[in-house]
Amino acid sequence: MKYEPFHYSSLKELKAKFDEYSLPFYAQENTDILFEKVKTGNWELKNRFVIQPMEGCDGTAAGEPGELTKRRYHRFAESGAALIWMEAVSVAAEGRANPRQLYICGKTADSFKRLTESVKEICMKQNGFEPMVILQATHSGRQSKPGGSPAPVIAYHNPVFEKEHLLNHECIISDDALKKLEERFGYAAHLAQMAGFDGVDIKCCHGYLANELLSAFSRPGAYGGSFENRTRFIRNCIANANAAVTGNFMVTSRLGVYDGFPYPYGFGVKEGEGTKVCADEAVQLVGILHNQLGVNIINITAGNPYVNPHVNRPYDSGGYIPDEHPFVGVSRIIACAGQIQKAYPKMAVVSSGYSYLRHLAPFAAAGAIENGLCTMAGFGRTAFAYPQFIADLKKNRKMDPKKCCITCSKCTQLMRMGTVSGCVVRDREVYLKLYQETCSAEK
Repeated sequence: MKYEPFHYSSLKELKAKFDEYSLPFYAQENTDILFEKVKTGNWELKNRFVIQPMEGCDGTAAGEPGELTKRRYHRFAESGAALIWMEAVSVAAEGRANPRQLYICGKTADSFKRLTESVKEICMKQNGFEPMVILQATHSGRQSKPGGSPAPVIAYHNPVFEKEHLLNHECIISDDALKKLEERFGYAAHLAQMAGFDGVDIKCCHGYLANELLSAFSRPGAYGGSFENRTRFIRNCIANANAAVTGNFMVTSRLGVYDGFPYPYGFGVKEGEGTKVCADEAVQLVGILHNQLGVNIINITAGNPYVNPHVNRPYDSGGYIPDEHPFVGVSRIIACAGQIQKAYPKMAVVSSGYSYLRHLAPFAAAGAIENGLCTMAGFGRTAFAYPQFIADLKKNRKMDPKKCCITCSKCTQLMRMGTVSGCVVRDREVYLKLYQETCSAEK
């Protein structure tokens, strides 16, 4: 059986398993490189740690940060990460993934301003610097559930999701609606700057609308078919965001470079080659974003959490047993980021996929940076479970295995069950009782 739970205590054991699967191994004992400063554009970041966008589904009905939202970001502020990449924030009411997803508009902008101010104040007090804080602007597209029930907005019919039951054709968003939505992303960037964020991410990953358009090979019109058409939306959104902001404000994207679906239903593959990674179009797209639209930092990810979650977050426990060892998934994500970084060495590329490695994750991240596969290392589930991991690593030169994420997928399970999300195992005082109550209610 290819699947097995994580049981490794040392880099030696880790390397042996990577070698067994003929996977490249870059991890190193010295993690000092993670604490080096990073220069990107006009910004200098104090270290190479990124808190990845992890949704808590705990905003208010209006889309403002709720009490648990504030608690989470205050913990991230204390962590010492130089870059806090805020979770998905919808730019349109109809594009919210759930009734508690954050939503930025004229009425909610001040609540985000209060949050960014407190995050920067806490980090300054705790760590002696203000972090860069980026807002992830999104439209949930196929996964839109603003009232709690599915209200999908899709780019095209995709049997990977719809199988034999195709959605009503009216669910396909029109070209005119896409043009208007491009303007909404520009407005969201303006609001983000007014709210004290240092940058905006036009989210283009994990099957949400901008990402789905990248694989719209069968869609007619200006947003489908050719590479130019399929990338039109993300390019226009970034151009609109650039036009809507002033000064030293970062416009970027968290980009899914590989969906894990065969052509013509996924991005990052080639016709006739199944689900084998082909990053040619992703490399081409990032080149346009970097050279023509001024994107100096890019956050690379892969997969779709609704269909093949093992691709973007390898796990020990989830809804199914993958047909590959989790280390294959870890290696693939790091390699995808590496292809982008090597193509554009002057960009600051944020890599993903480290959380599965638990306490050995920082050694893998340091090795990836040292070998030119990324500039910064992103931690998502790790930050949910163990927000103080950076301070522990700096002080003790290691993470505490007893505090690490165990990749049990319960944080995701909470989200799928329609409630707020957090670490059931390591943040028990808040989320364990909630998890137990929600599971009991579903029986």
